[in-house]
Amino acid sequence: MAKQPSSNRQKKSRSAIGIDESELWDAANTLRGSMDAAEYKHVVLGLIFLKYISDAFEERHAAVLTEWGSDAAEDRDEYTAENVFWVPLIARWDHLKSQAKQPNIGQTVDEAMVGIEHDNPSLKDVLPKDYARQALDKQRLGQLIDMISNVSVGHEDARANDVLGRIYEYFLGRFAEAEGKRGGEFYTPRCVVRLLVEMIEPYSGRVYDPCCGSSGMFVQSIEFIEAHSSGNGNGEKARNDISIYGQESNYTTWRLAKMNLAIRGIEAQIAHGDTFHNDRHPDLRADFILANPPFNVKDWGGERLVDDRRWQYGVPKGNANYAWIQHIVHHLAPSGVAGFVLANGSMSSNQSGEGEIRKNLMEADLVDCMVALPTQLFYSVQIPACLWFLARNRANGKFRSRSGEVLFIDARQLGTMLDRTHRELTKDEVSRIAKTYHFWRSGHDKYEDQLGFCRTVTLDELQRHGCVLTPGRYVGAAPEKDDGEPFVEKIQRLVSELREQQSENARLDAAIVTNLDSLGFGADQK
Repeated sequence: MAKQPSSNRQKKSRSAIGIDESELWDAANTLRGSMDAAEYKHVVLGLIFLKYISDAFEERHAAVLTEWGSDAAEDRDEYTAENVFWVPLIARWDHLKSQAKQPNIGQTVDEAMVGIEHDNPSLKDVLPKDYARQALDKQRLGQLIDMISNVSVGHEDARANDVLGRIYEYFLGRFAEAEGKRGGEFYTPRCVVRLLVEMIEPYSGRVYDPCCGSSGMFVQSIEFIEAHSSGNGNGEKARNDISIYGQESNYTTWRLAKMNLAIRGIEAQIAHGDTFHNDRHPDLRADFILANPPFNVKDWGGERLVDDRRWQYGVPKGNANYAWIQHIVHHLAPSGVAGFVLANGSMSSNQSGEGEIRKNLMEADLVDCMVALPTQLFYSVQIPACLWFLARNRANGKFRSRSGEVLFIDARQLGTMLDRTHRELTKDEVSRIAKTYHFWRSGHDKYEDQLGFCRTVTLDELQRHGCVLTPGRYVGAAPEKDDGEPFVEKIQRLVSELREQQSENARLDAAIVTNLDSLGFGADQK
């Protein structure tokens, strides 16, 4: 296995330009009042998005005005040529700020959103446009605009530090926490996404997420590419070497996804619709697939898809878990790799023919690696989860041939508690897991089985266990640390402690009996 690095808790800190996401969240959340988090999410994130594109526009506007004059400053071609959204007068932040105290501020914001969508076709039907609704307190809305006015998110320094990206992701995570189970529909914890991305390394090619939520997988993929291309002068080239495809069934979540990518300038084909019943990318064969499908969904309409061509390994008849797996396999390119999250039950269930489908997947040599995750990583569910890694053509020469074997990693003991209910994998732990997989996959001499953490298992052994894919079954238990105390001395010490405890127990029993007798409740009393 990979050598285990030391684990350090990542501490929050201000960026170079003084932004503290938690302070900003506290201020924004104070203005929420009694509004449901699911509704308020779109109010806040829509305004932050508007502030971002307005900041970027104003910076470009000032530069053009200085160099070319007022006429050029109102020529939208000067902005689109630099990948800056055109912002009409009614949508510029200074205008909104000047109207923040007016009772019709909701209508003013709606008009701004409509104007931006009209002048920027890529944002059509994406922005929230219901700020004028009666349920939204206009005084609080004005205060929220004033608060956001104090944060620079779209200027060059802010873009260089990805201030908006950090704020946006932090807010998505906090809203997911506030919404509880519903939050999992749009947000996958960053450490889980980072692990998936680090494992499959999507450097270039077609990347697909069939249930993309707010597009966190894509954002992390781009960050991964840019982080690994730094120093070579090819960061932008690397970004251009990747094509992004996604689909999301929830309309409001689809809008979040589009905004999340737009603020980072990431081009993608994100479709809205039910992935099973209206696959918007039917002919796509992706080089990399990343996904966090909803767990154990029962009402997915499988009875209407019995003859679907995607079910090559068996018709999924129970919940949607094995429908997701086969949908992912169907969309993999001939040398494609996939990493996705599922509930632990997917590794061992034999209900509704799932065991037979899993056996067929194994015999087709598709399963590359299984990772058991710690509990309490997700906002949406408390049930344990795991990561599946599938690969076509595992003997293709890019890595060593892994045909007929699977790597199992048990990461259940890793992670650091952020609070009473939420755990996080540290960067060092993510690196440890990813390097273990990479060393195993490449045949590196740094890989070795480690009791309690990782082990290579052959197909023959898996078949003897009914093709159950639970890592704990194969990696065993980690050996207990030797405390250095000789065995005989330890037994003598423990026996002595037991005798002392028994003697103390007898003394306390006698004292209780004496006290009961003195109160007239002795054993001989009726």
